[in-house]
Amino acid sequence: MNTVQIVSTEVLSDHWYTLRKVTFDYIRQDGSTQRQSRECYDRGNGAVILLYNGEKNTVILTRQFRMPTYVNGNKDGMLIEACAGLLDADSPEDCIRRETEEETGYRITKPERVFELYMSPGSVTEILYFFIAEYQEVHKMNEGGGVEAEEDIQVLELPFPQALKMIETDEIKDAKTVLLLQHLQLKDRMKA
Repeated sequence: MNTVQIVSTEVLSDHWYTLRKVTFDYIRQDGSTQRQSRECYDRGNGAVILLYNGEKNTVILTRQFRMPTYVNGNKDGMLIEACAGLLDADSPEDCIRRETEEETGYRITKPERVFELYMSPGSVTEILYFFIAEYQEVHKMNEGGGVEAEEDIQVLELPFPQALKMIETDEIKDAKTVLLLQHLQLKDRMKA
């Protein structure tokens, strides 16, 4: 049974991504119909990966400026996070291979998909595809840092226990990164 009927959609902004106001009729559990409006931010779907090295017990993370965190109290706007990017027209696997090399400098061939999640379903349409991949020094093709015209990314190689500790000390506050670090820990892929 379809419980939602879209009445109207209005584009509020399409400067960076698309913000729409959607008005809809929703059939509630008691059978009554209620008209509601919600704003939905559509930035496309994305992929994220955590590179890890089991021998060295290290992970590769990135550090970059994130304006939304800056306006919400992050003093310098810098955020430590796992490598990620938008799918654009690519599959999640192709996207994450491209983003990994652009941002971290490492070329991976077989990312392991672990799950897919809505990260902020109350307002953002994005589905994020989560991956992990083991890296070795022979996979390093360049210094990374992102696409120069768009990004200024610092690549960090951290001991896994230090990365976990950085969650407790609020040095890592990015949800997708926390999820992937904890995934490696839960699956006993790394030594905490």
